[in-house]
Amino acid sequence: MSAPQTASTPGRPPRGRGTTAVSADGSRVHIEVFGPEGRPAVVLAHGWTCSIRFWSAQIEDLAADHRVIAYDQRGHGRTPLPGRSGYSTDALADDLEAVLAATLAPGEQAVFVGHSMGGMALMAAARRPAFREHAAAVLLCSTGSSRLVAEALVVPMRAGRVRTRLTRLVLGARAPLGPVTPLSRRILRYGTMGPGAAPERIARCARIVHACPRVSRVAWSRVLGELDLDAGVRELRVPTAVLVGTADRLTPPVQSRALAAALPDCAGLTVLAGTGHMTPVEAPEAVTARIRELAAAHAGPREDAA
Repeated sequence: MSAPQTASTPGRPPRGRGTTAVSADGSRVHIEVFGPEGRPAVVLAHGWTCSIRFWSAQIEDLAADHRVIAYDQRGHGRTPLPGRSGYSTDALADDLEAVLAATLAPGEQAVFVGHSMGGMALMAAARRPAFREHAAAVLLCSTGSSRLVAEALVVPMRAGRVRTRLTRLVLGARAPLGPVTPLSRRILRYGTMGPGAAPERIARCARIVHACPRVSRVAWSRVLGELDLDAGVRELRVPTAVLVGTADRLTPPVQSRALAAALPDCAGLTVLAGTGHMTPVEAPEAVTARIRELAAAHAGPREDAA
């Protein structure tokens, strides 16, 4: 049986069982595991500028009857910044493999959920033996596999080279974000959330995003700007569901429609009206329900569990 978990506070998951994985280049990856041992497993990979805290609502709900594994991507949360050469989609895949080795038994399968850059980590790892061994199903939330800068709608002008160049400058801005203020919350809501997002959810996302180190934010923006994981999408050979909000400016619905069309085994495309890029925070009930559906259909308890 697992140790009891402490009660959560709003915006924070219950306290997990912390552990560390060591990636292929020696980078250390912070992991937290929630919920009872032996229950169906769910692996959560957060997006650019976020952290384990981004999944608070999903962890609090799922940990009642699932074993939830969440980790901080390199340079985010409690996972240290890598060296200068440590920013790549291969590194994301390496880190995911290390997390799986540290938390899942041989042959144990899980539902993998990736939001934004977390979804890209899953695409990057799709060919890896460890991913194929452990993946029962996948949920891709608010993500894309290529042409992110060209198709983003952050800059309100006609698509083309000028918009692409301005978008690249906005996403890769080196200026520090500074403290969370009413102005910064408005900017964040415009860029990443839907027009009807609840103020407390906007504030929660702002606290998480502003906590991301500037070095990591800028370095990963360059990787995302050159992203090409289309081949990885075609290697996701397990049931894979896609979810997106209609008001997503960073990875708009055109990205999710392309994913759904390219997946070998698409388990459906869910489009949330009025929701922006931060779907797990903006629409936690819908995201959690989709995870539960996939887990019920494709992931069972570990065979060696008492």
